[in-house]
Amino acid sequence: MIRSMTAYASAERAGPSGTLTCELRTVNHRYLEISPRLPEDMRGFESALRERIGARLSRGKVDITVRLRAEPGAAEGPRVNGAMLARLSELALDFEQRFPRMTIEFTELLRFPGVLQQPDTDADALQGALLDVLEQALVALNDTRAREGEKLGEMLKERLDGIERIVADVRVWLPEIQAALRARLEGRLADIRQPVEPGRLEQELVLQITRVDVDEELDRLTTHIGEARRVLALKEPVGRRLDFLMQEFNREANTLGSKSVDSRTTNAAVELKVLIEQMREQVQNIE
Repeated sequence: MIRSMTAYASAERAGPSGTLTCELRTVNHRYLEISPRLPEDMRGFESALRERIGARLSRGKVDITVRLRAEPGAAEGPRVNGAMLARLSELALDFEQRFPRMTIEFTELLRFPGVLQQPDTDADALQGALLDVLEQALVALNDTRAREGEKLGEMLKERLDGIERIVADVRVWLPEIQAALRARLEGRLADIRQPVEPGRLEQELVLQITRVDVDEELDRLTTHIGEARRVLALKEPVGRRLDFLMQEFNREANTLGSKSVDSRTTNAAVELKVLIEQMREQVQNIE
């Protein structure tokens, strides 16, 4: 299945502690790289979060941001430890008598460890809520990646059709090119004033045709076209396979250009490289 590695999705879920928001942003990357940003009290869920993402995505750089927004009445707020605050107040009064110039702010007392106590939270319920909202975001993300991937797949198929047409044209031209090569060789040998050895023309012709023979390159290009179409139809991530195929396409196009003795095959090699480069750029964004 063709899926793009570039997408964005978000989801929200209301829970006992407030509203959880999960945002996912993905861009192309050689491997799967996950960069989570979680509230401090959810740091312990990072491993489960990574496992869930890894089960859904195989490649791409994934930025995930989770926010917890407390709603009025959704959860009990911080509690004040009255006993500790009273003891700190007694100490503050005592210090003020001993050190008249010293001032102690009420907010400083609240910052003392243990004065403000967060309500106990159900860690399992919170983790479950996090994974639920993550799953919603992942479903939306993969839907977007699939839609973008479908567009990429159509573009790749059009380029493959173009490559196939060029290969067919070159096959048609080859007999003409070989005939023209023979005529040029005969003309050169005719200009030689010394007698030519019997069979010399045929030997030179065979040698030149062998040097410029591109049947093997055309056959390999045809094979690569068929393989690329097969890979595009697979129901699994295919980005790495397509990336390898682009290297093979490029190799054959380069060889075709280096063996060219005719402007038509030279132009064909250039057009091939343009199409292959367009494909290669898009393949970099396929999972």
